[in-house]
Amino acid sequence: MKLWQKGYKLDKEVEKFTVGDDYLLDRELIEADVLGSLAHAEMLVSLKILTAGEFKKLRKVLLEILLLREEEKFTISARDEDVHTAVENYLTKKLGDLGKKIHTARSRNDQVIVDLRIYAKGKLLELEESLLDFCRTLRRFCRENKNVPMPGYTHCRKAMPSSVSLWAGAFLESLLDDLFLLKSAYEINNQCPLGSAAGYGVPLNIDRQLTSDLLGFKKVQNNVLYVNNSRGKIESIILSALSQVMLDLSKLAEDLILFTREEFNYFALPDEFCPGSSIMPQKKNPGPLEIVRGKSNVVVSYLFQVLNVINGLPSGYNQDFQLTKGPLLKGLEITNSSLQVSALIISGLKVNKESLKKSFPPEIFATDEAYKLVKEGMPFRDAYRRVAKDSKRSQTLTPGKIISSRKHLGASGNLGLEKVEKRIKEELKILKKEKDAFEKKKRRLTKTA
Repeated sequence: MKLWQKGYKLDKEVEKFTVGDDYLLDRELIEADVLGSLAHAEMLVSLKILTAGEFKKLRKVLLEILLLREEEKFTISARDEDVHTAVENYLTKKLGDLGKKIHTARSRNDQVIVDLRIYAKGKLLELEESLLDFCRTLRRFCRENKNVPMPGYTHCRKAMPSSVSLWAGAFLESLLDDLFLLKSAYEINNQCPLGSAAGYGVPLNIDRQLTSDLLGFKKVQNNVLYVNNSRGKIESIILSALSQVMLDLSKLAEDLILFTREEFNYFALPDEFCPGSSIMPQKKNPGPLEIVRGKSNVVVSYLFQVLNVINGLPSGYNQDFQLTKGPLLKGLEITNSSLQVSALIISGLKVNKESLKKSFPPEIFATDEAYKLVKEGMPFRDAYRRVAKDSKRSQTLTPGKIISSRKHLGASGNLGLEKVEKRIKEELKILKKEKDAFEKKKRRLTKTA
């Protein structure tokens, strides 16, 4: 039975069109929906809408749904439309009229929002962990290749001496900036919407703070209309942070695709990361890197998909919001898996030191030659012009000496990796504390502690 059922049936084609793939997406939200229902039911006991005995019976069946979910035996059909209907129908099937009481003081509007908030909390914490694990992998890679010279490029042309560690460290620090964005998105998402119902509250003196505390949210999302208006907005904020992560991974993937080409041979990918060709026996392709590069565009497209869906909508609930769920769930999954695959690739990446050493033409030292003259007292512009007349004249400079001589903050001879390592450790401690607190709330609701 549909939660909105009132004596008539929808046209079958209309029903199929409006339900879409929601019932499939909602299989990811079963745990979140059960957690929200457990907290809501406990709040209803405090209002004496449910007795302690009734809550005990509801709780038992809700936990049964979690077990069925783990065994992949709890199904959501197109006829159910969504996870909320499937859960309530199961409760009603098991408990009769008592199962119908669970919807008191709730709407599917605040139910789906709390499900997405709970789900996003867990996934963002997983994603932060994957990002920090990747940062540690990059940090090890930087340390192992600290003094390995590598040409630096501008306009895709060799420009100045650089190092492998400087190149990899640039991605490391950028990802740590992305972490700040992920944490900001997490904070904005960390608001409990339950009790807003369809956007205008309910005619009962519900305790919204209690449900928020039970679910481990940082605060109640106060204005009940804003709760509905924020649907899509918060999803887009999360997707914006994910897009920044994916843009970094895309740039890294493109660099590696380029620098592992035969013409460069700066790095080599392990065979186990390289799918082959069905017709060319010699081919070993950077397939995973190409998929990361492509999926970056997919995640960015999800961001614009959500923004375009919510742009111009009036206040209150609109069914357009249904179309923001898929992009969020898929964007979270793609970004997390892309981080994990990228970490695998960096951990197995081979640095071809001889190829890198041979890749320095004399003219790449032109700027250093100009600054030798500057140190002798010549104005830089005059030194620039003199060297420009014969940029290939240097035979004395070597890349190893140059990269180690760059001692100013952030340069190849002073990368500040110790500071970065310290920050990674601090962020891991903060993350563990937040994850432990969230898991503790879930265990308290399900009484598995």
